[in-house]
Amino acid sequence: MPFPSIRTDHLVYAVPELAAAVERIAAEWGVRPALGGQHPNGTHNALLALGPHTYLEIIAPDPAQPNPALPRSFGIDERPGETRLVTWAAATSDLDATRATALSQGYDAGEVMAGSRLRPDGVKIAWRSTRLVPSGRGWPPPGDGLVPFLIEWGPGTPHPSTTSPGGCTLVGLRAEHPDPAAIHQMLAALGLDIAVSAGPAPALYAVIDTPKGRVELA
Repeated sequence: MPFPSIRTDHLVYAVPELAAAVERIAAEWGVRPALGGQHPNGTHNALLALGPHTYLEIIAPDPAQPNPALPRSFGIDERPGETRLVTWAAATSDLDATRATALSQGYDAGEVMAGSRLRPDGVKIAWRSTRLVPSGRGWPPPGDGLVPFLIEWGPGTPHPSTTSPGGCTLVGLRAEHPDPAAIHQMLAALGLDIAVSAGPAPALYAVIDTPKGRVELA
């Protein structure tokens, strides 16, 4: 079964406090992330383009919203106060076909959900994505965040990289895991490949060129 078109879409960087992270990145990288909007599950974000069709999402608990009934996305509630590159997303031209292809090769990418958020200008951004963590299971997901979730942007939705501050470029991703072969097998089922080396604990790293030089985000 051929793979549908798939590529790196965005990186998810979880932080405890959004404004402080924006100020730190602006000072260290030379580009200020722009506020992206609120999610209905108690988080908000800021965004920074990392090249065509790729961006960084900085996500944090939103103090303007009440605590949600269910845990916030990406293990934010399970590991409060931590700053880390928690996972990444791969965009596909056909979410259902990509998921089916992966399943035929033994990897379940997760159930498909509809998502949305409101930009500060009131524009609704909509997408469909796979759920990394199965219902009833806490973080981390299968693949420990090193295997991406899948996303398909809604018709007419502008890609966030086109409306976010530019000047930075994603050079590459790498990961460490106690079982690199298992991670490679999951990635291969999605038609993806990143460098995964043996390490004592799961870790994701992004190499990014910024106006102030090359950085490694972890």
